[in-house]
Amino acid sequence: MLKKLIEGYQRFRKGYYQRNRERLEQLAYKQSPEVAMLSCCDSRVDPGILFDIEPGDVFVIRNVANLVPPYETSGDYHGTSAALQFAVTCLKVKQIIILGHANCGGIRALMKNDVSEHSGGFINNWMKIAEPAKHEVMARDDLHDMEEKISACEVAAVSHSLRNLLTHPWIRERVEAGKLDLVGCYYDLHTSELVEVDVINAAMLAEER
Repeated sequence: MLKKLIEGYQRFRKGYYQRNRERLEQLAYKQSPEVAMLSCCDSRVDPGILFDIEPGDVFVIRNVANLVPPYETSGDYHGTSAALQFAVTCLKVKQIIILGHANCGGIRALMKNDVSEHSGGFINNWMKIAEPAKHEVMARDDLHDMEEKISACEVAAVSHSLRNLLTHPWIRERVEAGKLDLVGCYYDLHTSELVEVDVINAAMLAEER
């Protein structure tokens, strides 16, 4: 695999880099993406390929199951929250997109109570973020088997993560001011279909008051 990566880098240097050298050199000094995207670590879901974007277009954050933790200041490490804060307060992105997807291993493990017991608790603790989505799905009576429930939870987890974004004060402030929109999407690996799950913006928050 290392050989494949090195050969790919060499093609990049001789091809893409040479064709786009001026823009890439400018990007070396400053990035100004208007969109931040939270995607899963899953190797099959690559935002760059899926949306055919160029370097500098989107600030991409990736974690297990594309989850947003609720705001809290316990003093633990918060890689996702730190990346979101940088995107919103420093880069001042205009949109945050949460990209869920089919066949998510993290959601499947959560639904089947099959999170790893040999991981030092990292996966188990992380997936607890999506437990409200699991409870919501398990309470539904229109889902007939576990596969349907897993798919439904993948979508529900996106909506719950959107709501968790609003618990971060610097995100909610910009949404209420009309400077930031939050969008949830779901990508079906089987059909390549992309659907909108939910949208949160200033107008919607005003209606909820």
